[in-house]
Amino acid sequence: MAPRDMVLVGAITGAHGIRGEVKLRSFTADPAAIASYSPLETAAGGKIVIAKVRPNKEGFIAILKGVTDRNAAEALRGTELFVARERLPEPADDEVYIHDLVGLPVHLRDGSLLGEIVDVADYGAGDLIDVKVDGRKDTVLIPFAPQYVLETAVDRIVVDLPEGFLDVDEKRVEEER
Repeated sequence: MAPRDMVLVGAITGAHGIRGEVKLRSFTADPAAIASYSPLETAAGGKIVIAKVRPNKEGFIAILKGVTDRNAAEALRGTELFVARERLPEPADDEVYIHDLVGLPVHLRDGSLLGEIVDVADYGAGDLIDVKVDGRKDTVLIPFAPQYVLETAVDRIVVDLPEGFLDVDEKRVEEER
């Protein structure tokens, strides 16, 4: 897990070829911009320097400084790449860094407090905010989409949930007992 002031910007997904190139997935708004943030940091505090990057159908192929063979590249599979928050540009007025959502209180449309964002997940269909709801053991996943999230501010977000949205998860928890 990265420190709070570090933002996840990419991940190494595997080796490419025999000369140490790696497959790289970028999470930056402009995917090619990941190279401009080099050197990047790993969760363990190591440094990764991108020497060269080129696009491919699944993201990018990158040459990393000091990685010269397939074994070294393969050893980096699954490595998440981070950059210090202060090195990133400020988001536009209608944008937010997902990283900045963790810890924010979540309010319902009527102003009542629902809970706090503990994580943001993306299982491929879009971001989901993971909310620890006061008084519940489990968390609730809410799509980070305009039909659910009415307002995103630096100090809170406001959601509008369909009737029964929270009840569905409570029934599932009861069934699992």
